[in-house]
Amino acid sequence: MTSENPADYVLDPAIADKLTFTDAGLIPVIVQAEASHEVLMMAWMDSHALAYTLASRRGTYFSRSRNEYWIKGLTSGHVQEVVSVQHDCDGDSLLMIVRQTGAACHTGSRTCFDDRVLLDVQTPGLS
Repeated sequence: MTSENPADYVLDPAIADKLTFTDAGLIPVIVQAEASHEVLMMAWMDSHALAYTLASRRGTYFSRSRNEYWIKGLTSGHVQEVVSVQHDCDGDSLLMIVRQTGAACHTGSRTCFDDRVLLDVQTPGLS
Protein backbone atom coordinates (compact mmCIF):
# COMPACT_ATOMS: atom_id res chain seq x y z
CA MET A 1 0.00 0.00 0.00
CA THR A 2 1.27 3.47 -0.80
CA SER A 3 -1.19 5.62 1.14
CA GLU A 4 0.26 8.23 3.53
CA ASN A 5 -2.76 7.86 5.83
CA PRO A 6 -2.05 5.46 8.73
CA ALA A 7 -5.79 4.70 9.02
CA ASP A 8 -5.57 2.96 5.65
CA TYR A 9 -3.16 0.35 7.02
CA VAL A 10 -4.29 -2.90 8.64
CA LEU A 11 -2.10 -4.78 11.07
CA ASP A 12 -1.20 -8.32 10.04
CA PRO A 13 -3.46 -10.66 12.07
CA ALA A 14 -0.44 -12.81 13.00
CA ILE A 15 1.09 -9.76 14.68
CA ALA A 16 -2.18 -8.53 16.18
CA ASP A 17 -2.70 -11.93 17.84
CA LYS A 18 0.53 -11.45 19.81
CA LEU A 19 -0.51 -8.07 21.22
CA THR A 20 -2.94 -6.83 23.85
CA PHE A 21 -4.36 -3.37 23.22
CA THR A 22 -6.13 -1.31 25.90
CA ASP A 23 -9.90 -0.98 25.90
CA ALA A 24 -9.33 2.23 23.93
CA GLY A 25 -7.49 0.19 21.26
CA LEU A 26 -4.03 1.52 22.14
CA ILE A 27 -0.69 0.05 23.12
CA PRO A 28 2.18 1.96 24.77
CA VAL A 29 5.49 2.15 22.94
CA ILE A 30 8.83 3.07 24.48
CA VAL A 31 11.11 4.66 21.89
CA GLN A 32 14.85 4.16 22.33
CA ALA A 33 17.79 5.59 20.37
CA GLU A 34 19.77 2.98 18.47
CA ALA A 35 23.23 4.45 19.02
CA SER A 36 23.04 5.72 22.62
CA HIS A 37 20.33 3.40 23.98
CA GLU A 38 18.73 6.39 25.71
CA VAL A 39 14.97 6.34 26.13
CA LEU A 40 13.68 9.13 23.91
CA MET A 41 9.95 9.06 24.52
CA MET A 42 6.85 7.08 25.34
CA ALA A 43 3.81 7.30 23.10
CA TRP A 44 0.71 5.38 22.08
CA MET A 45 -0.12 3.46 18.93
CA ASP A 46 -3.26 1.84 17.70
CA SER A 47 -3.19 -1.05 15.26
CA HIS A 48 -3.19 1.28 12.24
CA ALA A 49 -0.28 3.39 13.55
CA LEU A 50 1.69 0.21 14.22
CA ALA A 51 0.87 -1.22 10.78
CA TYR A 52 1.96 2.05 9.15
CA THR A 53 5.15 2.15 11.23
CA LEU A 54 6.06 -1.40 10.23
CA ALA A 55 5.35 -0.70 6.55
CA SER A 56 7.02 2.71 6.33
CA ARG A 57 9.72 2.45 9.03
CA ARG A 58 8.63 5.92 10.20
CA GLY A 59 7.66 6.45 13.85
CA THR A 60 3.89 6.90 13.75
CA TYR A 61 1.67 7.35 16.79
CA PHE A 62 -1.87 8.06 17.89
CA SER A 63 -2.36 11.29 19.83
CA ARG A 64 -4.92 10.80 22.57
CA SER A 65 -5.25 14.56 23.18
CA ARG A 66 -5.77 15.44 19.51
CA ASN A 67 -7.48 12.14 18.60
CA GLU A 68 -5.40 11.85 15.42
CA TYR A 69 -2.32 10.21 13.97
CA TRP A 70 1.05 11.89 13.93
CA ILE A 71 4.08 10.82 11.99
CA LYS A 72 7.14 11.91 13.95
CA GLY A 73 8.99 14.64 12.09
CA LEU A 74 6.36 15.32 9.45
CA THR A 75 6.14 18.97 10.47
CA SER A 76 9.28 19.39 12.61
CA GLY A 77 11.78 17.49 10.47
CA HIS A 78 12.80 15.51 13.58
CA VAL A 79 12.17 12.13 11.99
CA GLN A 80 12.49 8.65 13.42
CA GLU A 81 13.82 5.91 11.18
CA VAL A 82 12.56 2.70 12.78
CA VAL A 83 15.24 0.03 13.17
CA SER A 84 13.29 -2.57 15.16
CA VAL A 85 10.03 -3.13 17.01
CA GLN A 86 9.46 -5.81 19.60
CA HIS A 87 6.80 -6.56 22.18
CA ASP A 88 7.24 -7.46 25.83
CA CYS A 89 6.53 -10.85 27.40
CA ASP A 90 2.85 -10.03 27.94
CA GLY A 91 2.33 -8.43 24.54
CA ASP A 92 0.94 -5.29 26.16
CA SER A 93 3.76 -2.87 25.39
CA LEU A 94 6.26 -2.24 22.61
CA LEU A 95 9.90 -1.27 22.44
CA MET A 96 10.90 0.57 19.29
CA ILE A 97 14.51 1.29 18.39
CA VAL A 98 15.00 4.31 16.12
CA ARG A 99 17.59 6.46 14.44
CA GLN A 100 16.45 9.85 15.68
CA THR A 101 17.12 13.01 13.69
CA GLY A 102 16.86 16.09 15.88
CA ALA A 103 14.78 16.33 19.04
CA ALA A 104 12.44 13.52 20.04
CA CYS A 105 10.44 15.57 22.55
CA HIS A 106 7.79 18.04 21.45
CA THR A 107 9.47 20.59 23.76
CA GLY A 108 12.56 20.56 21.56
CA SER A 109 14.66 18.42 23.92
CA ARG A 110 16.56 15.42 22.62
CA THR A 111 14.56 13.15 24.95
CA CYS A 112 11.35 13.54 26.93
CA PHE A 113 13.22 12.22 29.97
CA ASP A 114 16.23 14.56 30.02
CA ASP A 115 15.73 16.69 33.12
CA ARG A 116 12.69 15.41 34.97
CA VAL A 117 14.36 13.24 37.59
CA LEU A 118 12.26 12.20 40.60
CA LEU A 119 14.81 9.83 42.11
CA ASP A 120 18.40 9.17 41.14
CA VAL A 121 20.19 6.99 43.65
CA GLN A 122 23.77 6.31 42.66
CA THR A 123 24.81 2.93 44.06
CA PRO A 124 28.57 2.27 44.17
CA GLY A 125 29.58 -0.59 41.93
CA LEU A 126 26.50 -0.43 39.72
CA SER A 127 26.29 1.31 36.42
